[in-house]
Formats: sequence, C-alpha cells, structure tokens
Amino acid sequence: MSGIVAYGTYIPKYRLRLSEIAQMWGKDSLEIEAGLKISEKAVPGFDEDAVTMGIEAGKKAIGMAEIDPSRLQSVYFGSESHPYAVKPSSTTVAQYLSVGNNYFTADLEFACKAGSAGMQVTFGLLNSRSIKYGLVIGSDAAQSKPHDALEYTAASSACAYILGNSKNEIIASILEMSSFSSDTPDFWRRDGAKYPSHFGRFTGEPAYFTHIIQEGKDLLAKSKLKPSDFAFCVFHMPNGKFPRVVAKKLGFSYEQLAASLIVDKIGNPYSASSLMGLASVLDIAKPKQKIFFVSYGSGAGSDGFIFETTEELAKLQKKTIPVLKQIEDKIYISYPEYLRHTHAI
Repeated sequence: MSGIVAYGTYIPKYRLRLSEIAQMWGKDSLEIEAGLKISEKAVPGFDEDAVTMGIEAGKKAIGMAEIDPSRLQSVYFGSESHPYAVKPSSTTVAQYLSVGNNYFTADLEFACKAGSAGMQVTFGLLNSRSIKYGLVIGSDAAQSKPHDALEYTAASSACAYILGNSKNEIIASILEMSSFSSDTPDFWRRDGAKYPSHFGRFTGEPAYFTHIIQEGKDLLAKSKLKPSDFAFCVFHMPNGKFPRVVAKKLGFSYEQLAASLIVDKIGNPYSASSLMGLASVLDIAKPKQKIFFVSYGSGAGSDGFIFETTEELAKLQKKTIPVLKQIEDKIYISYPEYLRHTHAI
C-alpha cells in the first residue's frame, strides 16, 4: 500500500486582473471573463521562478509530514518552465531542502502533467519497495506571449507531495492509476523560443477533452466504480470552463468538482494546476472519501488516479494553511508591473 503522506502548496501573492490585460489590448473584459470563467491570475514576484516556488511548497510538505528531509529517497520535479535548459531543477530543490545525496531524481517535462507523471514514477518506486519516501513537485511560472490568448490564463504556483508506503502515515491511499497518451501536438515550444505556440481551439478537441474523457472512462472501468462512488473529482484546469464541461460529460456533479476549482481565482499554473486542485480537496476532505483525479498535458496525455482518504488526514489538516486562504492573501498589480515581474520587458 502506498499513498500521500503530506502536501504543501505555494501561491505567489501577486495577482493580475484579466480586465487589466483586456484593457491593454482593447478587448471586452466581461466577455473574456465569462468565456474563460477566470477573473484574475497569480503572478510570480520579480525574483521568483519555478524552482524558488517549488522549494517553498516542498518546505511546507516536509513541515506537515514532520520528517527529516534526509529520509526522502527520491525527488522528481515537474515543470515546463525550468529556469535552465541544461541544469536540473530537482537537485537544486533537493540541496536547499537538505535531502542529502542518496536519492533518485530527475526533471520531468510533459506540459501540464509533469507533476502527475512524477507521482506515477514515485508510486512505482514505493510499490517495488525501492524507497520509503519520495518527494514530487509540480511548479510553473507559466510563459505567455503578450497579446496571445494564453496571456489571460497562464499563471504561477507550486505544489509538493510527499509519498510513502507506511500505512499509519498515509493520508490518502492510491487505489488505481493509469494513463492515456497520444502524439497530439496542440501546444509546443521549440528549443530557443521564448514563448509557447498553440493551435487555438484545437487545444479543446481533440486534445484536452479526448484525453481526459478517455482516461476518465478507462479509470472508471478499471476500478469498477461509478461517479456516484466519489466525494470529489479533480481535473486539469486550463481555464474555468473546460473542467466543468469534462466533469459533466463523465457523469460528475458540480458539487463533486467545486472544491478543486482553484483556476477561477489564480488561473492555470500548468504543472501545478491539477495538483493544486487535489490539495484544495484534501484541505476539506473527510476520512474514507474517494477522490477521482485526471491530469492533462499537451503533447498529449492524461494521468488518472483514484485516491481514498484515511483517518490520518484529519490530524494533518490542522498543520497547513488551506489553499483557499492562501488565494485570498494577495496584492494586485498593473499590467506594466506584470511585464516587469515576468521579465517580458
């Protein structure tokens, strides 16, 4: 048996209202906000990047678990905005967190599902008894070209999970996992390019919806469970509209989805998106509740997990600042300030 032992999240304080972006480019902000179901997004500080945010999330996870970081035997860092093209982010994070030197590690990149891919790798190591604890981080300071559609949603934050296989420490056990993948190039950034490119509406169908829905169906079939068996569902959130649509198509209610919808207030932090949604659910979940989780990464693929919370969760919920409370700790900035924060000027 393996599962989640602890988690930590980090959301930068700075926020940019979508109305600021729309005003800059002469667009109708009310129409854009209604279509995306997002009102503002989280923006990194001038001196923040995927690694610094990942470190902050990792520190919180270690604090919740109350374990010596040297006991972590693997560190996987998922992002599509690694500060260096050639130099691992994972070792920088591990060094800062005092993990030591004896650990499995790698940087992962699979668009927005790099973090959930790290979870799968870590669960494999746990189930083979190669490790007892592993750290997984999904973190992004998402890039977007000014005046591109992505500018309204690309956001920043980090989420860290400590996974383990000691039954009396697990707060959410994993019951099933699987993946659905294909070569569907809906979103990409060539080497040396500053900003990513995308196929616009093509990123919805056949990219996002095809992969998440098929993985969702496969996961339900594999587990022999029905949507009604779950207390919560979590999906990758490129905007506020897509997860609402996919939940309905798979047979989940809005009430099952609502707790995970952090995208409405912070935007899409890419590799941290679905992981942050899961953390928001864990903040309020009760023991013995099942959570349906499906991530998505352009390129393309979806990772699916079924978690079940344990009695240990209630003990650790008191040790964390809930995601929703972190979201409300914010400072609004102007569009020119946003450009400076993201080094666009």
